[in-house]
Amino acid sequence: MMKITLLHSWEVSPAEGRRIQEELHGKLIATWDGRAVRSVAGVDVGLEDDTARAAVVVLSYPELAPLQESAARVPVRFPYIPGLLAFREGPAILAALEKLRSEPDLFLFDGQGTAHPRRLGIASHIGVILDVPAIGCAKSLLIGNYHEPSEEAGSYSNLYDREEVVGAVVRTRRGVQPVYVSVGHLIDLENAIDFVLKCCRGYRLPEPLRWALHPGILLIYQ
Repeated sequence: MMKITLLHSWEVSPAEGRRIQEELHGKLIATWDGRAVRSVAGVDVGLEDDTARAAVVVLSYPELAPLQESAARVPVRFPYIPGLLAFREGPAILAALEKLRSEPDLFLFDGQGTAHPRRLGIASHIGVILDVPAIGCAKSLLIGNYHEPSEEAGSYSNLYDREEVVGAVVRTRRGVQPVYVSVGHLIDLENAIDFVLKCCRGYRLPEPLRWALHPGILLIYQ
């Protein structure tokens, strides 16, 4: 099972939450050490009334065959505030990750990494807490501006917040909307884009996230 050491409380005020994000951002590492990757986890959270439902599906890499999965439901105790969603979703994610039999080599999150007002979206927040390689792969834009990438699968353009590159807009399949890829932790943007594209199998979303988004087929929630 994964061992998790919390770096802060989840039950804080919005102001304290922003302060925590700024502190954790100082611990973020945006470089890739070239370690071997044999498994990739997809992490997704859905909300049902006042409950966060987190699903984690781990696939082999590069084969992308299922290895293990876990899920957790946790009551939501933090209000909905854009930019602070980690304080709503984080407890459920950690509860699901604690159930894994072994630690994946790389994590893909359905959400932002550094493409965030304080450069610490859910992928970076959890990545720093766990000190694991993490990538944000979001379905929608939170901040920034960009030029539309070409229609060819594999094309991408930089995502800017003012003059700073905070992520990339990546076309994973011809004729579909792009995804928004950003650094989570312990990876650079070039390798984050490369891993996302290598985890795709003809759909808009990379396979680990596709599996995690449809847990009704794979998971029995406890």
